[in-house]
Amino acid sequence: MFHCLCRENGIDLKNAFVALEYTGGYEYRFIQHLHDKQISFARIPGIAIKHSLGITRGKSDKIDAKRIATYAEEKRRQLSPEKPVDKTIIAIKELLGLRKRLVRESAGYKATIKERKHMYGVGNKDFIVAVLLKKEAGNKRLIEKTEQQITLLVKENPAIHHSFKLLTSIKGIGKVNAWMTITYTENFTSFPNARSYAVYVGVIPFDYSSGTSIKGRKRVSHLANKELKQELSQAARSAIQWDTEMRLYAEKKLENKHYGIVVNNIRFKLILRMFAVIKRGEKYVDKYANVA
Repeated sequence: MFHCLCRENGIDLKNAFVALEYTGGYEYRFIQHLHDKQISFARIPGIAIKHSLGITRGKSDKIDAKRIATYAEEKRRQLSPEKPVDKTIIAIKELLGLRKRLVRESAGYKATIKERKHMYGVGNKDFIVAVLLKKEAGNKRLIEKTEQQITLLVKENPAIHHSFKLLTSIKGIGKVNAWMTITYTENFTSFPNARSYAVYVGVIPFDYSSGTSIKGRKRVSHLANKELKQELSQAARSAIQWDTEMRLYAEKKLENKHYGIVVNNIRFKLILRMFAVIKRGEKYVDKYANVA
């Protein structure tokens, strides 16, 4: 279909540059096709396209395609051709998606069991509770097997395994956060720096003010990747507990800052550390580790 449309419109694919919206996974088969045919391409974050449009009305596939093309034409000199996504990255991301569904199912089972026990005063021998406990136990085994498969894929890819070891050297960053960061940054090739990734995750707040009459508080974008942000929240709380530098920073900031703001600051610090260890190619060194 793609080649037919190009031929009908007289497009020379050898000199073509394809721009498409970054969807976090749905575009992978198409970009692999573009790579196989040696066609240059670049993915554009949806938020960048949205903010470039101003006030808009109407939405359809045809309208969206025109908007992407208009943006790409305006930013052509700033867009660089991308390399194909590593197939291991795609496989890990699919397994993480499966793990996410299993974890959510288990959380639902736990909530139902707790609610039923509270409302009806029943125990584990209650038929419904017993069934849900079995399903929860089955999900737990499937989650473990899924994580084992991810671990195997990571170890089989030297570049990804190296990044994984660097990331998990940071206190607060566990295996799941490391896996997610590697896949969503495509092993730190799809974001130019820590700040751009932090914007994507929804950690960087922006000013909401105009002149002297509008003075809104800073807010993060609602278009951020909430799944990554949630995982980083857990990492931030862990870092506050186990990392001396982060704990001292949090204690000082909590004297006059809201807890949520402090956690968000810790999230950004963790992102900075992740990009720093990858750039240096060395594990994180805790400067407080040997302080008596």
